[in-house]
Amino acid sequence: MYGREKRVLLREYLERGWSKCALAEKLGISRRTIYNWVAGGQLDRDLDDEKVSYRKRPAVKRNIDRYRGIIHSRLQEFPSLSAVRLLEEIRAAGYAGSYTQVKEYVREVRPAPATEPLIRFETPAGHQAQADFAHFRLPWGRRFALVVVLSYSRLLWVKFFDRQTMDVLMTGLEQAVRFFGGVPNEVLFDQMKAVVVEDQRFEGGPLIENIEFIRFAHHWGFRPRVCRPYRAKTKGKVERPIRYVRENFFYGRRFASDADLDAQLVRWLDEVANVRIHATTGERPLDRFERDERQVLRPLAARPYQRVALRRETKSQRFWRGDTPTLIEVERRPLAVYNRLAGGGV
Repeated sequence: MYGREKRVLLREYLERGWSKCALAEKLGISRRTIYNWVAGGQLDRDLDDEKVSYRKRPAVKRNIDRYRGIIHSRLQEFPSLSAVRLLEEIRAAGYAGSYTQVKEYVREVRPAPATEPLIRFETPAGHQAQADFAHFRLPWGRRFALVVVLSYSRLLWVKFFDRQTMDVLMTGLEQAVRFFGGVPNEVLFDQMKAVVVEDQRFEGGPLIENIEFIRFAHHWGFRPRVCRPYRAKTKGKVERPIRYVRENFFYGRRFASDADLDAQLVRWLDEVANVRIHATTGERPLDRFERDERQVLRPLAARPYQRVALRRETKSQRFWRGDTPTLIEVERRPLAVYNRLAGGGV
C-alpha cells in the first residue's frame, strides 16, 4: 500500500501537466494504480485530513544489550549498587561501551526502594513536645535556632544561640517550658549528642543516653525520647516549623544585630506564628493551647537545674602523677531521687 506522500506528489505532478506514464516511471507506481486513484477520486479529496501513521522504529543494537542480565541480577541482589560500580563489573566481563548506556539502563531497571507507609498521628494535649536545632548564616556569623513546638497545639517557641552545646540545649529548654507555663510528658529529639551517646537499636542493642541530660530531664519532669536514625519524619511536627521559620521569618528580612534578631523573632512569634490558622489543625495554635493544653501540662520545677560540673583547670594545674586531683562539684539530692532514676521504688 502506498503512503500519503506519494499520492500528494502524484496530484502535484498531474496538476503541473505530467503524463501518467512518466509519473508511473518516476514514482515507481504502476500505471493501473494511478488510473484507479484518478478514477476513484482519491486524489480529489483533502489528503491532509487523513490520519498519519508511522511505523515503529526498529530496535538498534547497543553494546549494553549483552550485559543487561548481569546488571539486572546484581540490582536484584543489591538494589543500591551505583552505575559506576556496575560499569566496573561488566567491563571486567568484556563490556566496551560508554558509561551513559549503563547509567540509562540502571535508571530503567533499578528496583524501587521499599518505604514504610507514613501514618500521621496526633498526640494528646500536654503529652509531647518536639525540639531540634537549625543553623542560619548572618553577616556577623552563624547562629543556631533551637525550635520547640508542642505537638498537640503547635504552639511554637524559638530562640537563636551562638553555639549548639548541651548547656545551650538545657538553657533553651528551660526557657521554652517557662514560655509554655508547664512541662509536657515527653520531649522528642533527633540524634543529638547532648541527648544520646550512642544508638545501637538497629543492631538490636540499647539506646545509650547522656546521663547528664537524663538528670536534667528528671529535674524538669519530662521523659526524653530519641527518634531512630534517618527517620526525621517521625518528628515532622518540628521539621515543618523549622522550614516555616526559614521561609516566613528569616528569608527576606534584614537584621542589624543579635538583639534586633531576637526582637523581630519575639514579635513574629506573637503576631504571626502562634496566631495563624494552622494548616493541619485548622485552628490558631494559641487558641488550641489555651483551650486544651495549658491546664494539662506538668508544673514547672521550683528552681533551675544545676548540672554536675567539673571545675576547669588552667595549664599550670594539669593533673600529673602525685598531684592533687581536681575536685568534682556534685549537686546534693535525697537518695530517693537517685533510686527513682535507677528504676527502683521509693
